[in-house]
Amino acid sequence: MSLPPGFLDELRTRTSLSQVVGRKVLWDQRKSNQGKGDMWAPCPFHQEKTASFHVDDRKGFYYCFGCHAKGDAISFVRETENVSFMEAVEILAREAGMEMPERDPKAQEKADRRTELASVMEQAVQHYRLQLRTGAAAAARDYLAGRGLDEAAQARWEIGFAPPGWEGMREHLRGKGVPDEMMLGTGLVKPSDKGRQPYDTFRNRIMFPIRDARGRAIAFGGRAMDPGDNAKYLNSPETELFDKGRSLYNLRAAREAAGKGQTLIVAEGYMDVIALSEAGFGAVVAPLGTAITEDQLRLLWRVAPEPVIALDGDTAGLRAAMRLIDMVLPQLEAGRSLRFCILPPGQDPDDVIRKGGGAAEMQRLLEEAQPLVQLLWRRETDGKRFDSPERKAALDKALREAIRAIPDPGLRRHYGDELKRMRWELFRARPAQRPTAPRGGWAKAPLGATAGARASVLAGTPGAVEDQLREAVILAVLLTHPALLPEFEGDLETLDCTLPEHAALRDALLRHGAAEPLDLKEKLTAETGPETLEKLLGQSHIAVIPAIRRPDDTTAARLCLAEEFAKLESRRGHAREISEAMEDIDRLADEGLTWRLGQAALARQRAEHGPTEDKTEYDTAPSGARMNREERKSFDALIEQIRFTKPGRRSQ
Repeated sequence: MSLPPGFLDELRTRTSLSQVVGRKVLWDQRKSNQGKGDMWAPCPFHQEKTASFHVDDRKGFYYCFGCHAKGDAISFVRETENVSFMEAVEILAREAGMEMPERDPKAQEKADRRTELASVMEQAVQHYRLQLRTGAAAAARDYLAGRGLDEAAQARWEIGFAPPGWEGMREHLRGKGVPDEMMLGTGLVKPSDKGRQPYDTFRNRIMFPIRDARGRAIAFGGRAMDPGDNAKYLNSPETELFDKGRSLYNLRAAREAAGKGQTLIVAEGYMDVIALSEAGFGAVVAPLGTAITEDQLRLLWRVAPEPVIALDGDTAGLRAAMRLIDMVLPQLEAGRSLRFCILPPGQDPDDVIRKGGGAAEMQRLLEEAQPLVQLLWRRETDGKRFDSPERKAALDKALREAIRAIPDPGLRRHYGDELKRMRWELFRARPAQRPTAPRGGWAKAPLGATAGARASVLAGTPGAVEDQLREAVILAVLLTHPALLPEFEGDLETLDCTLPEHAALRDALLRHGAAEPLDLKEKLTAETGPETLEKLLGQSHIAVIPAIRRPDDTTAARLCLAEEFAKLESRRGHAREISEAMEDIDRLADEGLTWRLGQAALARQRAEHGPTEDKTEYDTAPSGARMNREERKSFDALIEQIRFTKPGRRSQ
C-alpha cells in the first residue's frame, strides 16, 4: 500500500518520539533535559547499565553510542514491536488520532467486509469455547488433560469444541442474525451439493483458533475425536480472510517473543506449538497442514533471520526436511537461512518435553540444530556408497547442481567450501597398511613410521629431514599460489606428512583452498595458529624459492610443485623398496630382488636429476675408478703426441 505525499511527515509531526520511546525505557534524569527534548536512557536494543541511548525529540531521531542503533519513531516501533513498516505506521497513526488513507472505494468495501467476517469468526471462537464445557465435550477435555493442558492453558489458547451434528454452528449464528452468506464467507459452513441447506464444516472436533499478525481470528484448525474420521486434522477452507499458504499458527505471539531475543521455532502442528510455548519457547509457529511455502518462508524471515525447523524424528519428518532444501536454496541471502532440529526417532516436541528430559533437553536439541548445508550433505550421502570414481563424480555433480540455485555468488562460494570440506573428511580415509607384492601373492606391510617415531630422534635422520624440507616447500608454494590447488589436489590428498603441523596445514589447505590468498591465510591462521604459518614461511630455504619470491609467477610455482612431489614420492618409494627387500633377503635373494632395487634406484635418480639418460661409456681404471672411454682415448693420444715431439728426441 502506498501512502499519499505528506502523510508520513504529518505523522512524525504529531508524534512525540520521547513519548514513544518512553514506553520502553527509563530515562536518566541526571543526563536528560526534558525542556530541550534531549533525553538519555540505557539502550533498549542491547544490555547495558549506562545511559548511551540518546533521543533528540525536536529532530525526531534516536541514536545509541553503544550499538549504533538509529532511526525515527517508525523504525523504533518496528524494532521493538517486531512489526512491518505499514503496521508500525498504523500503530502510530492510531495513537496520533490519524486515519490511515484509503486506496479506493472498492478497497474500503473489501476492508469493511473483512472486518465483518472477522467479527463472525470471533463469535465462533466464543461459541466453540463454551461448547468445550458441555457434557458432549467430556472426551475432548480428557484428551487435552492427557496432553498436559489444564483449564488455564485451554483458556490461553482459546481452545474449543465443535459438537457432533450438522447444524450446531449454523443455528447459533442464525440466532445472532448472521446470514448464511456471511457464514459461507468465513468457511464455518459448507454449501450442500444435494440442494439442501448449508451444513457445519467442523463436527466432533477440538477447535484451535488461527489468528493473523494483527490478532484477528481468520480460521480454525480442528482435531477429530473419532479415530475413524478420514482427516485427523482439518483446517478452514481458504476465504477472504484466510490464505493457508501465507498464514502461520501463533504468528503474533511468536513475533513478539522473537523480538525479545528468543529463537524462532517452526513446529509441525498445533499441539507442538502449544507444548513448546507452554514450556517457555514462546517464539514458535506452525504451517497449516502443508509444507512450508515461499510466502511463509519470507514471513518467517521477517520475524527472524535464521528460524529453526523442528521436525519429528521419523521418516515423514526427514522427507519434509529434504523437500524443503530445494525450495529454500534459491531464496538464500547472506545472513538469512534456516537451521534444522531433527528430534529423536518417534518423538515430537511434546514427547521430548513431557517424557524425554523436559525443556532443558529441548533447548539442547535446538542448540545442536544443523545448518542447511549439513542437511544438504546428508540428503546426498545418507545410505549411499562411494567406492568408485563414478559414484564420487555423481555426488560432486549433485552437490554442484544443488548449490547452483543459490543466487548470491559469495554465499554460493561459501557453500562450496563447506561441502568440499565435508567431502574431504568423507574420502580422506587413509589405509593403515600399504599393499606389497612379494612372490607368493599379495601381502600387507606397515605404512612407515608411527607418529611417536616421527616425533623421536629418528625424525632427525637424513631421509626424514629431506622429507620435511620438501613438504615445507610444497605447502608454502600452495599457500602462495592457491589457484594451483585443484591441479595438485590429488597429490596433496595422498601426501603423508612427517610433522603434525604439516599435516594440519595440509588438511586446512584442502578445506579452504578455494579462498582468495588473503582470506586463505586468515582461515589457516585461525585454524592452525599464527605460529604454524610463521614457522613455515620463516624457514631459510623457503624464502629463496623463486615461486615464493614471485607470487605472480604461476609457471615457476607449477614446475616447483611438480618437481617436489616427484622427488618426494621417488625417495619414499625407494625407501619402501629397500624396506621390503630387507624382508625378502631373509627369505630368498634372487635376480628379481636385484632388478627391483635397481629399478627403484633408477627411478630415484631420474626424479632427482631429471629425465635425461646418461649414455656415456666408461672404462675401469686399475685403481677401480670409472673413466669416460672417449676422454681416456683423447688423453692417451695427447700423451703420445707430447712424448714424440719433445725436444732432443726423434721419432722412432
